[in-house]
Amino acid sequence: MKNLNGVIVFTVLLILVFVYVSTLGNLNGFFVSITPSSSVSSVEVPETQPRSDESPNNSSVPPNSFTGQDQLDIAKQGFVEKDGLMNNNSTEEINPIDEPDVFEIEQGGSKVFTDLEKIEANLHKSRASIKEASFGNQTDQDPDYVPTGPMYRNSKAFHRSYLEMEKNFKVFVYEEGDAPVFHHGPCKSIYSSEGTFIYEIEKNSQFRTRDASKAQVYFLPFSVARLVRYVHLRDSHSFGPIKTTVIDYVDLISRKYPYWNRSLAADHFMLACHDWGPETSFAIPYLQKNAIRALCNANTSEKFNPAKDVSIPEINLIRYQITELVGGPSPSKRPLLAFFAGGNHGPVRPVVFEHWLDKDPDIEVHSYLPQNVSYYSMLRKSKYCLCPSGYEVASPRIVEAIYTGCVPVLISDHYVPPFSDVLDWKSFSVEVPVSEVPNLKKILEGISTRRYLTMQRRVLKIRRHFEFNSPPKRFDVFHMILHSIWLRRLNVKIVEEQGQMK
Repeated sequence: MKNLNGVIVFTVLLILVFVYVSTLGNLNGFFVSITPSSSVSSVEVPETQPRSDESPNNSSVPPNSFTGQDQLDIAKQGFVEKDGLMNNNSTEEINPIDEPDVFEIEQGGSKVFTDLEKIEANLHKSRASIKEASFGNQTDQDPDYVPTGPMYRNSKAFHRSYLEMEKNFKVFVYEEGDAPVFHHGPCKSIYSSEGTFIYEIEKNSQFRTRDASKAQVYFLPFSVARLVRYVHLRDSHSFGPIKTTVIDYVDLISRKYPYWNRSLAADHFMLACHDWGPETSFAIPYLQKNAIRALCNANTSEKFNPAKDVSIPEINLIRYQITELVGGPSPSKRPLLAFFAGGNHGPVRPVVFEHWLDKDPDIEVHSYLPQNVSYYSMLRKSKYCLCPSGYEVASPRIVEAIYTGCVPVLISDHYVPPFSDVLDWKSFSVEVPVSEVPNLKKILEGISTRRYLTMQRRVLKIRRHFEFNSPPKRFDVFHMILHSIWLRRLNVKIVEEQGQMK
């Protein structure tokens, strides 16, 4: 009889879990979907991260990594389930798992919850709250800013998610490592997104926690730009020293703390704006396959995965403030159709130069501006600002266009624009495939005046999300990067090794 009761209770739990998990995949238009395979496969979790000096580019599946079939179950030390909260294009639902939502451990007759179980329970509440907001009619009140308009995929879901982040999100920054490679980064350069984020998160008191057991995510505070400067052997054409440094660092923190091995890095993140950010992550299979990678170089042809990785904006800070960079005239005072100035390098820009350098007075393309011509004055007199990819897909010209009220024209292939999980880029920018560069003028002139005015007005509205502030302000670029990481963490459920189920 006792066995029969146990079977009945277990069956009821399975039904409840099926109902709960099946509802998680239904948020449309705001999140990016992750749909794991229905197959369940177990893998051994090593005591520490295995060392690997080989790039995963050499094989389809890196050693000791887990594939789509493995994402539902990781044996012994950890369990990762892709919850599927983020749902942008896919309509598929998450396959249910045969586990209770929050596992209860009985000790001495009383129920005790681990720190991780408490974290997951709170994340579950946040998911439910966001889903409720996405389908509800009520608008959250906010003294600073209420996101509205078609610039957002789902403004109510975004706002509720942002408020949940402010209330609950905690980041643990590993303190191991020495400057200038760790805990330090460039703050006045094209790679400033690296240095400013490291600086701001380390001094932050709202989101940073010193108690690792209370954190939802764990930050690996190395700067790829500084690795390139201080560790890379110039003219060696070898990533070896950089990769070895990262491997040694992960080996250190995975031996000292349980969190990397517990989730196989699924709740860890790195942030890099240097072009070599993706390649650096290839040093460790789990870092590339499982961890959240916040990258300027968000190139899907180089294994950027929008479902778990984060695209961050490339911002060229000349000074540690943007006062002189922000602002521009009204549309009626922008006589030039389109403008670009920059080096002729990479696979995309030569195409732009071939078709538009000195070809048309309405589209000014320059490799270098005359000394008496201001770059920012040209941005401010242009309706559209061309943002072709350079050596890599990202370009600071996107943010420069937004700062000056110029409608950005994204010319690239395989690029995921920043904050695409929240922002609908098609509502305030023009996306031109490289193959359509010869038709650029026809495309831009084909946009009606009314449509241009609407896009330009929306650029001004979303500008706050790309503005750098020190100290950070709500909804600015620092908080938007954090929010994108928060979304990826919401999309992952981590369960510790289970004890006996009563």
